Amino acid sequence: MVGVDEYAMRKGCVYGTVLVDVETRRPVDLLPDREAGTVAAWLAERPGIEVVCRDRAPFFAEGASIGAPTAVQVADRFHLWRNLGEAAERCISRHRSCLRATTAETAPEKVEVQVPVDGGSPWPTGHRFADRTRAKHATVHALLAAGHSRRSIQRQLGMTYRTVQRLADAAAPEDLFQGQWQNRRTKLDDFKPYLNERWAEGCTDAWTLWEEIKARGYRGGYGAVRAYIQPFRTTATAPAARPPSPRTVAGWILTHPDALPENDRLKLKSVLAHCPELEALTRHVRAFGRMITELQGDRLPQWIEAVRADRPAESPHLRQRPGTRPYRGHRRADLPWSSGVVEGHVNRIKMLKRQMYGRAGFTLLRKRVLLAS
Repeated sequence: MVGVDEYAMRKGCVYGTVLVDVETRRPVDLLPDREAGTVAAWLAERPGIEVVCRDRAPFFAEGASIGAPTAVQVADRFHLWRNLGEAAERCISRHRSCLRATTAETAPEKVEVQVPVDGGSPWPTGHRFADRTRAKHATVHALLAAGHSRRSIQRQLGMTYRTVQRLADAAAPEDLFQGQWQNRRTKLDDFKPYLNERWAEGCTDAWTLWEEIKARGYRGGYGAVRAYIQPFRTTATAPAARPPSPRTVAGWILTHPDALPENDRLKLKSVLAHCPELEALTRHVRAFGRMITELQGDRLPQWIEAVRADRPAESPHLRQRPGTRPYRGHRRADLPWSSGVVEGHVNRIKMLKRQMYGRAGFTLLRKRVLLAS
């Protein structure tokens, strides 16, 4: 029995092949490339190989079929499940309208947009100077009510006595809002009635409003318009919930029902209630999961026929997956072997490459892999 997988000599550019004895868990050879012909020639020189453990790479499948036509090709259950997940995601993408329908029912009701009211105070709530003055005024009056003297408050708050006196004498913080900005006109004043009117009509985009008043003669910047309408966004319409993505729904379907969180389970139930095709997809995916979990690979032909018979026009991707049509009868997932041991040696090859600092070639790497195991 031999396991085969690829390793990177230079990631994304140059790849090789590592072959491992699955029974002894030791590497038996390294090949300089991952071509099907190279793998087939290596297997043909060893006619006693009866089992080939591999992943879903097509060149390894072709090489094993040519070099060891009588050997059983064992598919790693992880890669079969990954194939099925990709096929399920493509099927779900064909039914995006069903996903949008699940969020349309729970769309938030529109809230009536209120027209902004231009108050008389030049420093409205949210202005940093106004808020700071209000906080200081409240603190000073709270200490006065607690029986502290003005001198004591001056020492505690680190203020000058005159500042404490002004805050204590003011009945309301608005009495302190005086200065050169009190009645100063701005470039936006003449356009505020128009902004209020447009807001009442439902236009709440600051950039659009700014462009409209620019066409009417406004010479100010966009920031002033945005700052003017910002305090009035508290009653805007709540954003609609986004429908789940095909990948998210595929994750729900591929997760075991007992391990799926309650919130996700309810969302999946809502999606399946709107789409019979996705309900059939879920049934087939879970049947495949039970098959590979219980090592019942002999049921694979029946599973494929069941998928073909169930709405063939709606699930073309699933009918061709999970990579079983070209190699049906050769790939087995019901045997106790897998390519997991090969993945471990691929990880060890990465460590050896780091030790070599990339200054040695394939020959030395092959010796280190085979002799250091």
